[in-house]
Amino acid sequence: MSLLDTLNLTYPIIQAPMAGATTPELAATVSNFGGLGSLGSGMTAPDVLNSQINTIKTLTDRPFMINLMVLSEYDSNIFDTAIPAWLSEYYQENGIVAELPERPAQNFTDQLQVLYDNPVPVASFTFGLISAEQVQRLQSLGTCVIGTANHPLEAKAWSEIGADAVCVQGAEAGGHRGGWLPQSETDPLGLLTLISQTRACTEIPLIAAGGIMTAQDIKAVQAAGAELAQLGTAFLTTDQCGINDTYKQALIDARQGLRSSETRLTRLFSGKLARGLLNDYLRDFAQFENTDVLPPYPQLNAMTKSMRAHATHSLDAEHLSLWAGQGVALVKQESTLDLLERLVKQL
Repeated sequence: MSLLDTLNLTYPIIQAPMAGATTPELAATVSNFGGLGSLGSGMTAPDVLNSQINTIKTLTDRPFMINLMVLSEYDSNIFDTAIPAWLSEYYQENGIVAELPERPAQNFTDQLQVLYDNPVPVASFTFGLISAEQVQRLQSLGTCVIGTANHPLEAKAWSEIGADAVCVQGAEAGGHRGGWLPQSETDPLGLLTLISQTRACTEIPLIAAGGIMTAQDIKAVQAAGAELAQLGTAFLTTDQCGINDTYKQALIDARQGLRSSETRLTRLFSGKLARGLLNDYLRDFAQFENTDVLPPYPQLNAMTKSMRAHATHSLDAEHLSLWAGQGVALVKQESTLDLLERLVKQL
């Protein structure tokens, strides 16, 4: 059975689960259209996640996906590094109070429990591997399980624990890289290379992500061996997306040539490699990018939160994490439905 049939989709389109950017309304709109809408819930408190799942279930009776970030109890709960001196100086110079949360991230175990108690059609995971037992428990509740991989070995690991599919995320993709093995960071693979190398080592159904913006892109990754295409950046400038206006305008400016459309893989915002538009923050602190002293994810992510909140309030795109893939120059300001109709018209 094809993945399209397994997931009960009309079109081979998945709207990427971008934490902080996706909304129940966006997910439901895509699902109602016949694609797979998703909610990036890795940073969402369990009670809010439960409420959002219920909201999506009222908005659509079609399949949808919830995405969680796999973090250990230690990673979620402990600050064991100090705020870097250069970041502290930035806060002092700009009069920003750096307020750290009680813990760096949400508790993954508590979030996963929500999916046990309030089952969803599809669950996907980034940043790590869950156990075979957890995969089986979700599947027993009627949930399809999708892993994320930046390297063939990560895809193989998901296959071996019984996942239903793997989303292979090429280096072109915007936002955080979903893998966890050192190999996926030292030599990031482009999407077509990743698909072909993954196909050579596992037969698990593949979803392709990274730089996909057009119907031609979707057909290209299907020809390469992926069954479905996952698009993120293309949805960021649509009406149902949840990003703030400053972020959205920066993406549109990149499309129109009013700012550079250059993107960069960086750890400077969160401690984990992620791709976003080049801005002053990445330029000013580039010297710290390749050092071994950056706090790890999610600690640095929590440490830069005050800066990003201040930038949002100040309409300052130069100190926001402007996550975007290498296809950002092709974004359009349009409705979510217009984007979907434009894509399927040419499939």
